[in-house]
Amino acid sequence: MDWTSAAHWRARIAGPVVFTNGVFDLLHPGHVDVLLGARAEGAALVVGLNSDASVQRLKGPSRPVRSEVERAYVLAAFEMVDAVVVFDEDTPLELVRALQPDVIVKGGDYSPETIVGADVVRARGGRVVVIPLVPDQSTTSIIAKLQRDRMP
Repeated sequence: MDWTSAAHWRARIAGPVVFTNGVFDLLHPGHVDVLLGARAEGAALVVGLNSDASVQRLKGPSRPVRSEVERAYVLAAFEMVDAVVVFDEDTPLELVRALQPDVIVKGGDYSPETIVGADVVRARGGRVVVIPLVPDQSTTSIIAKLQRDRMP
């Protein structure tokens, strides 16, 4: 969804709207756990997805591996995901302000104090949830393993 459609969609949801965000480049069990955990926190889950330009600024020129269109398509196919919205900024703060979710969720590599947008959600009486990490699961480690396996 574009931002305007997402804001109209959000206004029609009866019950708590949950927000999470990320790159979601090469999906792994850690991503699935965060998405499942986030969805369990409310009536609907919206995923903020870093645009390709945002990922390149944050992760370097070799990322993302998959385009934002591909990443959004895969995320939207998950039953637990109700909406996907791409954002071009380095953080999802403006998207959180636009959507006004009731709950914000991130993986265990964050603390409630470091989650961008947590203050916006709390100011409305909402909650901040951290889902524990799955050990040894990251896109960076998957890419490193693939590169090691390719070496002669």
